[in-house]
Amino acid sequence: QVQLVESGGGLVQAGGSLRLACAASGRTFSPAAMGWFRQAPGKSRDFVARITWNLGVTYYAASVEGRFTISRDAAENTLYLQMNSLKPEDTAVYYCAVDESGSSRYDTWGQGTQVTVSS
Repeated sequence: QVQLVESGGGLVQAGGSLRLACAASGRTFSPAAMGWFRQAPGKSRDFVARITWNLGVTYYAASVEGRFTISRDAAENTLYLQMNSLKPEDTAVYYCAVDESGSSRYDTWGQGTQVTVSS
């Protein structure tokens, strides 16, 4: 069983930056892909970004394209999300998740980390 632990959330002013990390532990880790999602209060959980584990191919939601960068360190089993030019509407709990098979069905989720962007 893989465990995911997010870190790096916090409070930042609009226009600022944060870097989230998601450390995977447990059994040998070699998923097809991993992703970041976010959930704002009273809203559904939304896709943010995805990266294939072996080749590092990335995909982004339109709302974050050009501002956020997803990356991974396969040797350290760690996923990252660099968030720049943050806006108040980026405020949410951010979750990382594992897609073991590549079917875009995420099997394991982290506990989430709060990101708050003040105006």
